Amino acid sequence: MTETPSKAPLAARMRPQSLEHYLGQDHLLAPDKPLRRALDSGQLHSMIFWGPPGVGKTTLAQLIAQLSDAHFISISAVLAGVKDIRAAVEEAKQQQFFQRRTILFIDEVHRFNKSQQDAFLPYVEDGTVIFVGATTENPSFEINNALLSRARVYQLNALSDGAIVDIVRHAAATEGWQLANDQIERIAQHADGDGRRALNVLEIAGDMLGKGGGSTELNAGIIDQVLSGQPRRFDKGGDLFYEQISALHKSVRGSSVDGALYWFARMLDGGCEPLYVARRLVRMASEDIGNADPRALRLCLDAWETQERLGSPEGELAMAQAVCYLAAAPKSNAVYAAYNAVRKEIAASPSYDVPMHLRNAPTNMMKDQGFGGGYRYAHDEPDAYAAGENYLPEEIQDRVYYQPVNRGLEKKIAEKLRYLQELDDSASHKRYR
Repeated sequence: MTETPSKAPLAARMRPQSLEHYLGQDHLLAPDKPLRRALDSGQLHSMIFWGPPGVGKTTLAQLIAQLSDAHFISISAVLAGVKDIRAAVEEAKQQQFFQRRTILFIDEVHRFNKSQQDAFLPYVEDGTVIFVGATTENPSFEINNALLSRARVYQLNALSDGAIVDIVRHAAATEGWQLANDQIERIAQHADGDGRRALNVLEIAGDMLGKGGGSTELNAGIIDQVLSGQPRRFDKGGDLFYEQISALHKSVRGSSVDGALYWFARMLDGGCEPLYVARRLVRMASEDIGNADPRALRLCLDAWETQERLGSPEGELAMAQAVCYLAAAPKSNAVYAAYNAVRKEIAASPSYDVPMHLRNAPTNMMKDQGFGGGYRYAHDEPDAYAAGENYLPEEIQDRVYYQPVNRGLEKKIAEKLRYLQELDDSASHKRYR
């Protein structure tokens, strides 16, 4: 591995120089774990490292190259194009003359489009390069199937607080900075599993120390200044974003008021746009509460409007109110299920004609043709209900899509629907029969 310049960022200078000093990812690198077994046996293969920022994806790729005595070429998908890929392939072919394998490391590989991914696929297939990609996004969504099928996906986890404590302590000692244990732990907690972020905080604190003249102690005051106002890890539009909104939705569905409130606050703390959350709450009100408590939908719309009118942080309390209400409300997905069922049937069925008795007849000619013939005006019937009537096409006259649950207001709705069905069953005249 090449030496790191002394003026490089602290995170780069602190990269471990061997697998023995690499912290975290024991599920892959501990003895008898899949990746470690492959490396120890010399079975180098194409792979994709999938995980959040700052967990050591680039470092691990470099260490694998070092361990395997392989030539290492690094490309950033943000900056590189097809031309850079071709140049890397030519460099790899030159290494083949010396019987040396080449690892082509592509950082943020999910940023490559299909044509860019296709450009190096043949050279992965014929063994010219061993492809190692790093991505923060789900490879199954972002990587071409052809490339994905030729690489093993290894998921790297966020670093534990303990691992980050060790990283920060080692870096501080290396730089000659004094840092109390409680301040190290504060930095580790702030980092949210991101080792690079922890080292960046430490480096900023060290820079501030340098301006104070002479002292080597990074005290609580300095750490306070560095950490103040910095949001937690939140990747808008990335995996973490969707994981947290999923956690919020599932907490609401599971009637966990505390869980829902926690994930709501986590998203806002991380910098999520409050109006995005407001839109999702409206969706939850219809999908998971529905007619079990129709007030939920109105409350969510009111919270949305309040956020628009007041902004943050005042409007966020109204959304918190809506979150708590949704989680505590009786649950029903009956409308959601009915809507999906009817859409599925419509997509798979012929376009049935509107029954004649349901057609409008604004002209005499249409009346003569039978439009609207036999229609029963419900308001003229007992209890404003035309017992025995049917409003579906004859071909699907017995379909039942909406099946209310026995909770909340839907319990009353179910009782009424059963009563109406009894009236239909006992009616002397039934449509289509």
